[in-house]
Amino acid sequence: QVQFVESGGGLVQPGGSLRLSCAASGFTLDRYSIGWFRQAPGKEREGIACIRGSDGSTNYVDSVKGRFTISRDKATNTVYLQMNSLNPEDTAVYYCATGPRWSKTLRSSDYTNWGQGTQVTVSS
Repeated sequence: QVQFVESGGGLVQPGGSLRLSCAASGFTLDRYSIGWFRQAPGKEREGIACIRGSDGSTNYVDSVKGRFTISRDKATNTVYLQMNSLNPEDTAVYYCATGPRWSKTLRSSDYTNWGQGTQVTVSS
């Protein structure tokens, strides 16, 4: 059974950093692409980063390029999202999910097996 457990969220001041973790079970990380998504109150879920299962290459939405980094550790079957230079607009619940292993899509409709999410709040 494919499952994720997200962790690492919390309250951080503007300009600060957080690292989110997405611990996967029931499959190996080269079997699927893994995407990070976020959903702020009153807004649609937004794809922000993905790491392709087939080769580990990455893709980012423009709003996080240069600030966020997605990576994977096959030994621990965990995907990370390092978030730097956070601002209040990054406040949201962050989720990970599985996508097609050959794709770097950021469309949420292409993903399944959603985790429960972790809250990130950026505020002074």
